[in-house]
Amino acid sequence: MASFLFSSCHRDWTSQLTSAQNRKPYFEPIPYGMNFIKQGSINVGPSEEEVDRSSTPVKTVSVPSFWMDDTEITNNEYRQFVYWVRDSIARQLLSETIPEFLISEGRKGVILENPRLNWLEPIEWKNPEYQAALSEIYIPEAERFFNRREIDSRKLKFEYYWVDYRQAAKRANSYNFETQSYGGNVIDANGKESPTQNRSSFIMHETTPVYPDTLVWIRDYTFSYNEPLTEKYFSHVAYDNYPVVGVTWAQAKAFCQWRTKQMNNFQDMIKNPGVMDYRLPTEVEWEYAARGGHQMTLYPWGSYYSRNEEGSFVANFKPMRGNYVSDSESSITTMKVANYLPNSYGLYDMAGNVAEWTSNAYAESGYEIMSDFSPDFQYNAKPDDPPALKRKVIRGGSWKDIAYYVQVSTRSFEYQDSAKSYVGFRCVRSTFKPKYYE
Repeated sequence: MASFLFSSCHRDWTSQLTSAQNRKPYFEPIPYGMNFIKQGSINVGPSEEEVDRSSTPVKTVSVPSFWMDDTEITNNEYRQFVYWVRDSIARQLLSETIPEFLISEGRKGVILENPRLNWLEPIEWKNPEYQAALSEIYIPEAERFFNRREIDSRKLKFEYYWVDYRQAAKRANSYNFETQSYGGNVIDANGKESPTQNRSSFIMHETTPVYPDTLVWIRDYTFSYNEPLTEKYFSHVAYDNYPVVGVTWAQAKAFCQWRTKQMNNFQDMIKNPGVMDYRLPTEVEWEYAARGGHQMTLYPWGSYYSRNEEGSFVANFKPMRGNYVSDSESSITTMKVANYLPNSYGLYDMAGNVAEWTSNAYAESGYEIMSDFSPDFQYNAKPDDPPALKRKVIRGGSWKDIAYYVQVSTRSFEYQDSAKSYVGFRCVRSTFKPKYYE
């Protein structure tokens, strides 16, 4: 009898450990337009040749592997986001009067509890019936320039939700198993503090306008003639492969949320596991990738000089006082992405062209307080916070900056609710594996 019990228990124990879940191995495909940045350590901070290195400490940190866009997000890529928001609003309006734009039944005729928009039904923008249903999305007649019927870009807003794990991780907000309730308070995206009710209290809701501020070309340079760029830079096909500008930190973050949503919807459709979220790089991830495996050089191309052996400048910046064309005969502002050679990680324009948003809050003591393992320093600034708390780190320098600002270790900032003609962004994505084999 004892032998029978022992053998039975042994068989149960074996089946529970080896056969409970028989799932297929996961293969992570290469994300389109991204390069693999292998994990490693790096000395972040000023290089040895910098004269002001004493003002910022050098710190050794370790960075996990990740994927990074090989170029800055272009006008053409960001426009897909704008068009998706436009079409989602249009389909919502059309679904109120035209049933074909709403899916209310499942494949087997089951009535859906939450009907969804039909993205396969084409929108006939010139159809008078459609135009009447879409009247809310157009600029009011009293505000039109030369009576042109145009989409009101002010109404293109992206609504999304995200989980604030940092607030959920606070001990004061932990779930109490004895009282079966949560403690502490949660601050929402608008700065309102309220008691933690349940798990949904950690879900943040944000609504962000998505259309770039095209007036930055005039606002940033009062005594310059930049009207052509204001009118054409984002919309004209000639600028499709130029880096998008005029986007705030909040808009860049919203783009990452949308990109993640689109990718995971596709993965779900083909019955594959979801991917890691697209996001803005941390400040240290950006510097690690920009250095391209070189520790103590000033620039992403692994050199102490801003010219190559032929004497030509190797990035789009302002190398000489007032002489914006000395590095390019084709442009005095932004240039097409990937115009210059990439760094050792295959990343283009990590110096110059446009500066890039990172996810991190800016603080002079940032390196001192951050961890040496996957370092990060974030603060979700509220609308009524002082300006100093709304500073976000930008890296890489731009077409308008001198050589100092395109160095890999130079830190700068802009305010999260501001848009500039010289700031863009690129995305990163964490990976499931520390090594990648071609």
